[in-house]
Amino acid sequence: MPDLTEEVATRPPARGRSGAGGQIVSAALGAAGTILAASFVIFTALSFAPGDPVAQILGAKATDEARAAKRAELGLDDPLLERYWHWLTSALHGDLGVSLTFREDVTSLIGPRLETTFLLVGSAAVLMVTVGILLGSLAGIRPGWRPTITGLAGLGISIPTFVAASALISVFAVKLGWFPTFGAGEGLTDRIRHLVLPAIALSVGFGAYITQITAAAVREEAEKEHVMTSRGRGIPARQIIRKHILRNAALPVMTASGLAVAGLVSGAVVVEQAFAIDGIGSLLVKSTSSKDYSVVLAISLVIVIVFVVVTTIIDVAQVLLDPRERTPR
Repeated sequence: MPDLTEEVATRPPARGRSGAGGQIVSAALGAAGTILAASFVIFTALSFAPGDPVAQILGAKATDEARAAKRAELGLDDPLLERYWHWLTSALHGDLGVSLTFREDVTSLIGPRLETTFLLVGSAAVLMVTVGILLGSLAGIRPGWRPTITGLAGLGISIPTFVAASALISVFAVKLGWFPTFGAGEGLTDRIRHLVLPAIALSVGFGAYITQITAAAVREEAEKEHVMTSRGRGIPARQIIRKHILRNAALPVMTASGLAVAGLVSGAVVVEQAFAIDGIGSLLVKSTSSKDYSVVLAISLVIVIVFVVVTTIIDVAQVLLDPRERTPR
C-alpha cells in the first residue's frame, strides 16, 4: 500500500488564489517601479537636451543678468537630483508645473486635450480590435479566405499612418465631402463625426497586426490533435470553434490587442498633426519645438503610464485566465 504521507509531501503546491494574488501584487509594484524609473529617465534626458528654455522665454536680446535671474527663479541651476525630487513631490500632489510657453498650469493645459486624445484612441481601439479579431478569426477558420485576408493585413501593416491619413482626407473629406478635414468638433455627436477618419487612419496598421496575430493563433489551435479528435467524433463545428479554438486562442490575441491599444497613444501624435486635432499629441510636438520641458515631461509620462497600465492589466488577466501562469517557479 502506498505511503500517503510521502505522496502528500512530494505533491506540488496547489495553484490557488493565493498564488494569483501574490503575482497580481508583484505586477502592481513592478508597474509603479517602472513608472518611477521612467519619470527619472525622461526628466534627466530633458535636462541634458540641447536648447535653453530661458532663451525661449526672454528672447535673444535678454541680458546675461536677466537670464541668470530667470534661471535662478526657475531652479534650473539646482542639482539634478534636487530638481527631480522637487518635481516628483509636486507631481504626487497634482502639481505638474507651469508651461513656459503658454504661461498656464500644465495640469489644466493638458486636461481637455487628454479627453480628446482618449476619445480618439478609444474609437480607434474599438475599430481595431473588432475588425482585427473578426478578420483574423475568419482567416484562421476558413482556409479559402486566408490568402486574401493575410495579404490585406500585410498591406495594412506596410502603410504608414500619415499616408493613410492623407489618403482618407483626400478621398472622403476633400473629394466626397463626407467628413470634416480637420478639428475635433464640439459636442459628442460632432466629435464622433470629426474623429471617424482619424480613428480609421490610426487603426489601420494596428488592426492589420491584430488580424495577423489572430489568424496565426486560431490556425494553430484549429490544427491541434484534440480539435481533430472532436471533429472525428462528430461534435458540431460551431461548438468546436467556440469552446476549443477561439477560447484557447484568446490569450495571445488579448496580449497583442493590449499592446496595440497602448501603441495607439503614441501613434496619435501623427494623426493629430495630420487632422489638426488639438490633443496631447499635437501639444507634445509644439512643446518640444519650443523647449517647454514641463509639458513635454507631463505628456511623456502620461504615455508611459498608459503603456505600463495596459501591460499590467494584460499580465493580471493572464494570471487570472490561465492556470499555468499561476504555477510556482
